[in-house]
Amino acid sequence: MLSRPGSERDGHPDWLDRLEREIRPSLLVRLRIWCRRRARRLAAALGVVLLLAATAGAAGYGYRQLRRPASTPPPAATGAAATAGPTTPPDVFADTPAAHWPAGAAGIVLPPARPTGGLTAAEVAAGLDRVRAAMLTARLDRAFMTGDNPTPLLRHFAPAARESVRKDWSTETIGTYATRLAPDARLTPDQPRTKGRFTYRAVRQADGVRMLEVTSNFVWVYGFRDLASRSGHSVVVLHDEIVWRLPHAGEVARADRGLWLHRMSSYGSGVDCDAVKLGLIRPGGLDPAGIGSPEDPDALYDPEHPIELPVSC
Repeated sequence: MLSRPGSERDGHPDWLDRLEREIRPSLLVRLRIWCRRRARRLAAALGVVLLLAATAGAAGYGYRQLRRPASTPPPAATGAAATAGPTTPPDVFADTPAAHWPAGAAGIVLPPARPTGGLTAAEVAAGLDRVRAAMLTARLDRAFMTGDNPTPLLRHFAPAARESVRKDWSTETIGTYATRLAPDARLTPDQPRTKGRFTYRAVRQADGVRMLEVTSNFVWVYGFRDLASRSGHSVVVLHDEIVWRLPHAGEVARADRGLWLHRMSSYGSGVDCDAVKLGLIRPGGLDPAGIGSPEDPDALYDPEHPIELPVSC
């Protein structure tokens, strides 16, 4: 049965009030009736409470945000630290004729290999490669130059030729074809500068054995740390002319196959003569182009300069 308009109070039918007066409901039932009557008021009150809680939370968050210290930028550098930048090491070759020479192995350029004197182009190329490899070890390999072990150099020579290299090791002769640094000598990080040329030809020994003869004529310029110098560094110039020979492998015994030294000569500039006599290189000492010498120091950088000097160690 539908209720008439105006027969409801607080949105509840009148019969519910009569039922509440006539029946003694249990506590649980009375609680349900009370909640249904006041549902709208409770909902409104709950909304107000939640709104107040949210407002208080937002205010607290804002307070914390305001109190949180801002990220502090690092202090600006002052004094010398503010202006200091990466330092560039000096170019030890800048004021020398070697300033624009190739560095290290780039300066050792082989000529084209062509058939010559009964040797094929492939045999000539193989011989040139072996000579170049020996030069790289002898003049540019820092581990070899700063060590006291001839083995890396000996490997490039024919087995029967190695004993001669061993005998040269602690004498001034070794300096004519290899660089050994004195224990107190310190190279700069710069790669040595190199310039020169190769020539080659086929020759025959008196017994008829064919050989490839390669002549290397090169200037090597090394940068050294030198506390005695005003600039803190100095250069050493070595000029060598070496005649290498490689016998034809099919015409000699196994022990003779490989590289041989036929003739070698050299000069040095800016070296310590006492060290040279021991087969070692260090900067300083008598300069062949020094006082009393007619030589122009820059002329000693020229690979075409005569290998014999009037003044030497």
